[in-house]
Amino acid sequence: MSHIPRIRADRSHLPLVAAATGLTPARRPVWFMRQAGRSLPEYRAIRAEHGMLESCFDAAMVCEITLQPVRRHDVDAAILFSDIVVPLKAAGIDLDIVAGTGPVIAAPVRSESAVRAIPRLEPESVGAIGRAVELILGELGEHTALIGFAGAPFTLASYLIEGGPSRNYERTKAMMHGSPELWNDLMGRLADITIAFLRVQLDAGVDAIQLFDSWAGMLSVADYQRFVAPHSTRVLAEVAEYGVPRIHFGVGTGELLASMAHAGADVIGVDWRVPLDEAARRVGPGKAVQGNLDPTLLFAGDAVVDREVRRVVADGDRAIAAGATGHIFNLGHGVLPGTDPDVLTRVVERIHSL
Repeated sequence: MSHIPRIRADRSHLPLVAAATGLTPARRPVWFMRQAGRSLPEYRAIRAEHGMLESCFDAAMVCEITLQPVRRHDVDAAILFSDIVVPLKAAGIDLDIVAGTGPVIAAPVRSESAVRAIPRLEPESVGAIGRAVELILGELGEHTALIGFAGAPFTLASYLIEGGPSRNYERTKAMMHGSPELWNDLMGRLADITIAFLRVQLDAGVDAIQLFDSWAGMLSVADYQRFVAPHSTRVLAEVAEYGVPRIHFGVGTGELLASMAHAGADVIGVDWRVPLDEAARRVGPGKAVQGNLDPTLLFAGDAVVDREVRRVVADGDRAIAAGATGHIFNLGHGVLPGTDPDVLTRVVERIHSL
């Protein structure tokens, strides 16, 4: 049975949607990865009494945490508060998010039987996420977009195979090269989970989605193109019918930008290592770029922050001149936990005034 996407109202007036689709936004849109949580005292107050996964499956809590940075910073987009392993947990995989470590998998997936045992994600198991989206949209202002997101199959696979975060991804690459049929079976199952998770968010009404391939930068171009790109391409293609901007981002992916662009996203996220105008040349015309202030520079004082914000804005303008369809201001990765929230608020004010 084919999937019938929800009929959506025109959201092209939203600055983020306009910038992502080649229109002229009313102001340069800005949002921050990991803005929902981490650095905010109001978020820490909630998390002092609730675990991470508990928070991710409580619709009211997801709504509140998602809206906190919008209220505080006047960003142009909220991003759904969640975690990339939420759909794995919802599907029935035994995992936990351990403070100071990250996702930890109880039984790493390293065999044919383990791959075959990976369950499908049933939409009702993430019903709380759909309800959270509806709650958030009821609270957001008319000029603020809501971004949904999911982890890309490769990044999910790396956690499942390694059992948690990794420095070298040796077991992941060993399966990739040593058992390519098993690898593709695993990636296909994870792509199905990712697609199902994104569709729940899209059916509930998100205005854009971001596919995080957080650790793809650990791969060579050849490995990315052979083992990863086909699966990310399928994910992005399966949600294209919704007609919302699709953003694709990974860390350390300067050498992969052209390949990631070919996977089908409308916007390519760029970390701080590559200037946006150079990124636009690598990506090629017809895509918007997102980024890419180094998050560590938010600790360097107002003069440095102001200088670097202006530099990124200028790079974004040059990227548009080089063929990018638009620029969405963001950090080159997520907000660091020790960041002063007032600095982020001032960054938004500066961008909107330029």
